Amino acid sequence: MTQTDQIIRGRLLSFHRAPEGPEDHAAYTYLEDGALRLSDGRITACGDWDQVRAEAPALPVTDHRPHLILPGFIDTHIHFPQIEMIASWGAQLLDWLNGYTFPAELRYGDPDHAAAMASEFYDLILSHGTTTAVAFCSVHPASAEAYFAEAERRGMRMLGGKVMMDRNAPEGLRDTAQSGYDESRALIERWDGRGRAGYVISPRFALTSTPEQLEAAGALAAEHPGCPIQTHLSENLDEIAATRALFPEAPDYLGVYEAHGLVRQNTLLGHAIHLEPREIDLLAERGATPVFCPTSNLFLGSGLFDDAGLRARGITPGVATDVGAGTSYSMLTTLAEAYKVLQLRGQKLHPLAAFDWITRGNAEVLGLSDRIGTLAPGTEADLVVLDSHATPALALRSARATSLSEELFALQILGDDRAVAEVYVAGVAQKGGIARRRGTVAEGPAARDPALVP
Repeated sequence: MTQTDQIIRGRLLSFHRAPEGPEDHAAYTYLEDGALRLSDGRITACGDWDQVRAEAPALPVTDHRPHLILPGFIDTHIHFPQIEMIASWGAQLLDWLNGYTFPAELRYGDPDHAAAMASEFYDLILSHGTTTAVAFCSVHPASAEAYFAEAERRGMRMLGGKVMMDRNAPEGLRDTAQSGYDESRALIERWDGRGRAGYVISPRFALTSTPEQLEAAGALAAEHPGCPIQTHLSENLDEIAATRALFPEAPDYLGVYEAHGLVRQNTLLGHAIHLEPREIDLLAERGATPVFCPTSNLFLGSGLFDDAGLRARGITPGVATDVGAGTSYSMLTTLAEAYKVLQLRGQKLHPLAAFDWITRGNAEVLGLSDRIGTLAPGTEADLVVLDSHATPALALRSARATSLSEELFALQILGDDRAVAEVYVAGVAQKGGIARRRGTVAEGPAARDPALVP
């Protein structure tokens, strides 16, 4: 047996597809007394406790009852080098970038600093239940090296890339069209497909790349069609106006990326708030993914994402924290703010749809739903264990919940890292290790039941 050969017991929830409404119970499996059998970092069985236990009577058991076990959360847009300047007071996007973001990112050329911050970054996202993220690193190759090396050490499935930006940034935070291409290509060759790592081609956004650099990014994308592309789109009205001034020949903001071969099915476009009709048509045609970043959009006053409008066109968005303009590492808090944004839009976010979104849904937009995002046998054993009584407010509300949906909605609106009782990465529990590194006492998982362990 390996250290991950075990059975995890608790209430299980896993989605098979996006729920079509509150009564769409066929979209998910919920087991009141369920069990997962884990082996070599994967789920090998998922079912009722009695059945799974009978098939493996000798395996050790960790009993998380009455907690809820789901696939680990997936964050589709986050900035690794911005963890030190989250919650920085500022105006809107462009002022905030120049005043806080760029000075913080300058430090990531130092490999020792980047490595230290990578350890902090992973402790933070794991403590909030996130087991996979798609991150922008800084322009420095050392930043991406630290990001991927720490993920590899922890056995996590992580995606990311160094940003490419050759203008409108401070000295020391710019590459060139050629060096951005060369450094990104070297990182792809070193990290993409190594273990659980995936490289993402990352021109930061149109304002910080010359046409020559966007052409180089497009060349990389053509050479590596399996690598996703990530950038930013139409977050802020001033940003859009500045982009139009820099690229007057483009029909619109998305047209800048389109002209350089950067709009395709595995393109992730952060924000995508203020879209023109032609841009929406192109997103639908190409299958590119807009990514909703609610806490960031509210913090910077950027605007209100039109989730229902995009879905009506057959476009499936991702959802993400966007730390550090985003104000929380928690995908639960992200869902709470998404609910409020959509309320202002006259749209609804039911808790079943919300929890599908941050698990299977985000895995689907990354093309990884065969590996992560569900509790299906054969998938990777990345799990989050949620305690719906973790705080006094949650406990009071959850005690009156009369359905799974009500319990999920309480977690969605009131939950944060305190509701995360345990996190598993490839079958290995994480919270105890995080607590030891921080010199604190972990609550940890429910104790192994001696009556269940041979």
